[in-house]
Amino acid sequence: MSGPSAEATLGAFERAPSVFRERVEITEPGRYHLYVASACPWCHRTMIVRKLERLESAVGISHLDPIRDERGWAFTGGIYEDPVEGMRFLSEAYERTAPGYSGHVSAPVLWDREERRIVNNESSEIIRMFNASPLASGPDLYPESLREGIDTINHRVYETVNNGVYASGFARRQAAYERAVTALFESLDWLDQLLGERRYLLGEVLTEADWRLFPTLVRFDPVYVAHFKCNLRRLVDYANLWPYARELYQQPGIAETVALDEIKRHYYMTHTSINPTGIVPLGPLIDFEEPHGRDRRRA
Repeated sequence: MSGPSAEATLGAFERAPSVFRERVEITEPGRYHLYVASACPWCHRTMIVRKLERLESAVGISHLDPIRDERGWAFTGGIYEDPVEGMRFLSEAYERTAPGYSGHVSAPVLWDREERRIVNNESSEIIRMFNASPLASGPDLYPESLREGIDTINHRVYETVNNGVYASGFARRQAAYERAVTALFESLDWLDQLLGERRYLLGEVLTEADWRLFPTLVRFDPVYVAHFKCNLRRLVDYANLWPYARELYQQPGIAETVALDEIKRHYYMTHTSINPTGIVPLGPLIDFEEPHGRDRRRA
């Protein structure tokens, strides 16, 4: 397969890599703390796995304000406070961990309360640590027998869907946008076909792969279709992806991790290069509580 043309790579979105990548065993209740923004899909996956693995009492959580200005993610008071370190901005965590840090500040952040430093800011690794924790009492989301398949699906979903919506929305040239959005919908079509053959991405059991896809799906129609110009089709147009997204939303505890108001306000009010007026649309009117019927499908 040939690579992208020079024209297609011009103006392409490039995501900054995570910089703190330490793996730790979460064995001590209360030692680690999770800093998240509910609006952010990368944070959302860590919130979901923390919930599914019943780690709420073992790993504390603090929420960032969804409205981010030039100073970055902030604790602005009320429900957006940091009772652990008393920080006003997430950038302070980076400065305390690496004095003089001048790189990209991203969420989520897994914070070591004992050593007062970031141990990891890569969501895909944080969820693996949560899943593997001896304190976890939920399902094994990364079972050894399915790991190869999970990794294969994760790779395509990350490149073309999770990150693909951003590559579409933040493209600065027409060719870069068209390349990204074409790959995105090719993968959504593939996923829809896959989910017509099986209940979940790896078969009849929910795995990490499903929960890495879900944060993008739940944001798709409220944000990505219009804001990021991902409008070839809507999620509600898919015969299998849409009921599947509803089924995941209706899993115990998951709906409370979905903050659609924060999600919409974050994207439409923060990305001023895309939406300079900051106006947040009222729609679309979609119902994630509608019966999904996936439990009645033939295996």
